[in-house]
Amino acid sequence: MVAFDAYAFVFVAGLITALATGIGALPFFFFDSISDRGNVVLWGFASGIMLSASLFGLVQEGLAEGTPAEIAVGMLAGVVLVVVAHEVLTDAEIDPREYEEADFKKLILILGVLTVHSFPEGIAVGVSFADLGLEGGTALFGFTVPLLAVFMTVAISIHNVPEGTAISIPLRAMGVSKWKMVWWAVFSSLPQPIGAVIAFAFVRYAREFLPYGFGFAAGAMIYLVLSEFIPEALETGSDLPHGGRRVLAGGVALGVALMIPLAYL
Repeated sequence: MVAFDAYAFVFVAGLITALATGIGALPFFFFDSISDRGNVVLWGFASGIMLSASLFGLVQEGLAEGTPAEIAVGMLAGVVLVVVAHEVLTDAEIDPREYEEADFKKLILILGVLTVHSFPEGIAVGVSFADLGLEGGTALFGFTVPLLAVFMTVAISIHNVPEGTAISIPLRAMGVSKWKMVWWAVFSSLPQPIGAVIAFAFVRYAREFLPYGFGFAAGAMIYLVLSEFIPEALETGSDLPHGGRRVLAGGVALGVALMIPLAYL
């Protein structure tokens, strides 16, 4: 039986990643706008972090727990879930400009769309805490925390900062107050602590599915990077030299360079 305080600890870790999204709105307290080049770098940076966290964190840990076939099945399931969820919400693409003026029903729809985007990241955090309280981790706030959990929480938190910036740009354009931009940025990641607790509960009670869980989270995040983050960056940088591809590649390399050393601490 897993103690309540373990669930609370995982929830707080997921909440930290959600709160980090709000940091992305802070530059607008000092600057009126962010250039297309800067925006492309941020998207690339976030993509590099997500890819590193997936490949050098989740997949690597999954291979230590199970077979490549199990990881592959999990990754495929993660991709399928995101694709199906997108299909269900095909006609419900939400622009951040709609946040401020949404009524209750619209907010529920918005939260559903945001769940498709941010829930897999919460799952990644929750799965990474599977060995919470077991040997081999590091002591933190009275818990023995797996190093993978520390790595994933840091990785998702850093990744969420440029996402918060991307959400704040259209809100800034429509004159939304700075502190409200921070709130809406955090709101966009609220499914993450919920996803973290659900994934943690699942892998603790059904540890034989742990390799599939690692693969699931990795597959969903990699698919989001390839299908959304990178296309969004290329669209934003379409007027830059070489269509912004070199700037994007630089951002991806920066994200990878930051996260790889953390994966081997």
